[in-house]
Amino acid sequence: MIPLSAGRPDRIVAVGAHCDDIAIGAGGTLLTLCLARPGVRVDALVLSGGGGEREREERAALAAFCPEADLRLTVLKLPDGRMPAHWEEAKAAVEELRERTEPDLVLSPRTDDAHQDHRGLAKLMTTAYRDHLVLRYEIVKWDGDLGRPAAYQPLTPEVAEEKVRLLQEHYPSQRHRPWYDREAFLGLARIRGIECHARYAEAFDVAKLTLNLGG
Repeated sequence: MIPLSAGRPDRIVAVGAHCDDIAIGAGGTLLTLCLARPGVRVDALVLSGGGGEREREERAALAAFCPEADLRLTVLKLPDGRMPAHWEEAKAAVEELRERTEPDLVLSPRTDDAHQDHRGLAKLMTTAYRDHLVLRYEIVKWDGDLGRPAAYQPLTPEVAEEKVRLLQEHYPSQRHRPWYDREAFLGLARIRGIECHARYAEAFDVAKLTLNLGG
């Protein structure tokens, strides 16, 4: 596998339907980027969980996952599991995000994710960010919807372990879930690492890539 570089992103957009989506799907990638690029700007949007414990968890977690970054986080109050019924509100939030930043990299859910909230947000991102590098992260779940990703971000063992530690530390409201544990997070990262000749990795779908092979 030949590593392809996306350059040195100075502006990142990360979106999630729920608090913890971004951290589960791309927390290791954010840690890797922010540690390598102090001061990088991260505009994050989460559609649900605003105004309570979940928002407090998310703010503390993303601050930890984006060390030394210029983090700008918005957490809305759309009801969990009801995003299709609140399409206009979600669309307006994505459009407002699009107007305020021109990112080098976008981190988004997958368009074929089995969860309707994840899938709906991913489709909104596809239309809002047509000319950007959009990496669509994966979230392991009961539905068994993991696919065959096209892009990988290798994670050092230290970053992989830190991702798991931060997930356990900052989202106590999720610890009761049977899939929310160290084995699940490190297990998937190990499998994706095998697929890209690394110890650990996060994997992403990519809709389109424009190459500059002669540049």
